[in-house]
Amino acid sequence: MKTKLLLLTIVFSLSSVFANPPAKKRILVYTKNGKGYVHKNIASSVGAWKKIGEINNLIVDVSDDPAVMNTANLAKYSCLVFSNTCNDIFDTEEQKQALVDYIHAGGAYVGVHSASDSEKDWSWYAEMVGGKFKRHPAFQEFEIKVIDKNHPATSMLGEKWTKEDECYYMNEFNPNNHVLLAADMRTVKDKEKEIYPRRTFGDYLPLTWCHEFEGGRVFYTALGHDSKDYVDPVFLKHLEGGLLWALGKKPKEFHLKKK
Repeated sequence: MKTKLLLLTIVFSLSSVFANPPAKKRILVYTKNGKGYVHKNIASSVGAWKKIGEINNLIVDVSDDPAVMNTANLAKYSCLVFSNTCNDIFDTEEQKQALVDYIHAGGAYVGVHSASDSEKDWSWYAEMVGGKFKRHPAFQEFEIKVIDKNHPATSMLGEKWTKEDECYYMNEFNPNNHVLLAADMRTVKDKEKEIYPRRTFGDYLPLTWCHEFEGGRVFYTALGHDSKDYVDPVFLKHLEGGLLWALGKKPKEFHLKKK
């Protein structure tokens, strides 16, 4: 009798799960650029995030309209991805406050490349992202040291990652950043690098990090200038790892299957 009851309980439980599957998590990919330089990689980056979302059973919404930055709308999202946003990306103080409230409510944020060059005059934003863009030398190949090999955004890498990109020089680093990747400045060609950042940071300048901030989880990578990055399996795994870390997923859940 007990066995039959146990079997019935399992059957009813499974029926409930299949009848009411857990709701998919939803992420917002935000691409707003204000007046100034606009990256040509945005369409490619959006395609990459849609692929990552599909593979990980996530709903991906995309917008460059600051009107989406309101408390009621942001409550729908498990993560906000600022993919190559740049310059002024909000129209009102209320929109800025909606982002603050979202983070304070335990929201997740992922910033890519020029996200650190957004809202230059807003100190809270720079602290949340973890740093503020200062300048970069010419696009070139350079070496990147893997500082933390165990993080899902870097676990696919070896001791170093040789990559073509813009080596972002940043300042106003949040001291709570957990640095994952750093540029090997000895491999970067730039006549002015001795002035900054080498005089300040020596041989290694942080490029990618994560941290917990005022209740939220933040991942940022300065990499991703070239449109070709967003079809590169290694870079896609890097982005996927950062996203799923921000969402609080366990390392064993990280994957980017070939399609």
